Amino acid sequence: MQSSNITSLYLTRYRRLGTDALLPVTGAQRRFLLARRMDPSGRPAVVPLFFAFPSGTLDLARLRTAADRLAAAHPALRARPETLRGTPVQRMGDPVAEVRRAPRQPGESAADALLRTLTAWSAEGPPLRLYLADDGPEEILAVAMDHAVCDEQSLGAVLADLSAAYRDRLRPEDVEPRAAAEALQGYRDAVHLQLDAEARASSGEALAYWAQRLAPLRPAAPARRPGAGQAAGTAQARLPVADGDRRAAAFPVLLDACADAARVLYGPDCLPPLGYPWGGRPAAAPPVLGCFLNTVVHPAAPGADPAAWWDDLDHADTPFDEVTRAARAAGCEWSGALDGLLTFEDLGHRPELVLGGVTGRETHIDGRPVQGPFAVSVSYGADLLVRMTWDRAAVADGLAQEAFARLLDALAR
Repeated sequence: MQSSNITSLYLTRYRRLGTDALLPVTGAQRRFLLARRMDPSGRPAVVPLFFAFPSGTLDLARLRTAADRLAAAHPALRARPETLRGTPVQRMGDPVAEVRRAPRQPGESAADALLRTLTAWSAEGPPLRLYLADDGPEEILAVAMDHAVCDEQSLGAVLADLSAAYRDRLRPEDVEPRAAAEALQGYRDAVHLQLDAEARASSGEALAYWAQRLAPLRPAAPARRPGAGQAAGTAQARLPVADGDRRAAAFPVLLDACADAARVLYGPDCLPPLGYPWGGRPAAAPPVLGCFLNTVVHPAAPGADPAAWWDDLDHADTPFDEVTRAARAAGCEWSGALDGLLTFEDLGHRPELVLGGVTGRETHIDGRPVQGPFAVSVSYGADLLVRMTWDRAAVADGLAQEAFARLLDALAR
């Protein structure tokens, strides 16, 4: 293992701070914090889920108490990122969540009000925020988190714990000091184990692998279309699934389909980099909330060999910033920006949100800013829900619709 890899150098700088009051950040958190710094508005990446309940179901004060209970029980939900002497760290804040109504302005729908509220998300404040908007006979609840504190596993835990805390009227002060201390130590252990895994995955062999894998990249030139609307474009479709179509079987097919869509968007002369989240907690780590995934880079080559994807997974723990540096050191003219994103969620791993004895009906609200020119999200449940969003300032609607049709055609084949 190199002694000069980014993770090892980061840990050396973190230890020089000499304080146990601060926690280091994982490689994924480093990437999100860098993306926040590069965003013109300084907004973090936010992960929202939306649930519709019959109007009058939810007690806002009770919901606030339940959300504060989650923040008291889970250190990641009270972590605040900061930079100390040039080193990104996590500092534990107060165990509170933001829970409030999102009032509708004249002419707005509930979806509009929630989108406006989420778009105005300030980097300051708690990482867990719940917003409620009236929608006639229904009310829509947004359960949103800063992506730097959550991944797919965390989403399931938050929904389960929020349901239990609301049902049992649990309060933040009910978390005993000993339990809170054990939770903090568990989170600390998980973060350090993740960083140890990332350092091991930054070996010379791993960096040589990624340098060779990404050397052929020819990213798309940045494009901005003057006068394009701010709301993202969206398209979605539902497809049947066969028995056994789980993540390991479906994901290479989805990647190839996204590569087909990218070639429609960018043309045959580009070999664009796509990104997808992958990973989980280290084997010895407790199942704490937090961000323990990596963004893996996939060259969107035509007719990709599925075996190459399995080889990528053998090196999937190498942090994104380390992969970017290795590719650039090998002569690849790639800034680290991704031309597309793919996320895949198995809904069978996620509990329902039950509040006041009522199960929330998950719904989707489109129009939020896209973290890249286009993004594809796939939810696996009774069927396959395939959704594509695109930045209208970078991609024309007609071309995006053509790319989405190509993606669906590839999945059908």
